[in-house]
Amino acid sequence: MKKVLIVDDNVSITKMLSKWLTAKGYEVTVSNDGKNGLTMILENKFNMVLLDLSMPEFTGYDVVDELEKAGKLSEEKIVIFTASTASDEDINKLIERGVHSCLRKPVDLDVLKMTVESSE
Repeated sequence: MKKVLIVDDNVSITKMLSKWLTAKGYEVTVSNDGKNGLTMILENKFNMVLLDLSMPEFTGYDVVDELEKAGKLSEEKIVIFTASTASDEDINKLIERGVHSCLRKPVDLDVLKMTVESSE
């Protein structure tokens, strides 16, 4: 079974995505804060990580920075999952650093399905 980690501080979003992905046959793990999400990424193997950029205290940018420092960024399939507050330039820089792709909220479930399936 393919494993997906969702790291987002919005509980409503993580519940909805978790339910949807579980119904599609994925094993889903959720973290509602960046530091915990980073620990989960470093200690487990996921087929894909949906990572929100805008979280309090420890942001998605912080998670990417720490994964890069640990030499793990290119090993993980990190999909940025964010509201429109991130500029295209910021997203492109993250992709150049090793982030897989970006999905904008509200996410189109068909696009999410294709993104998740591409992790298989």
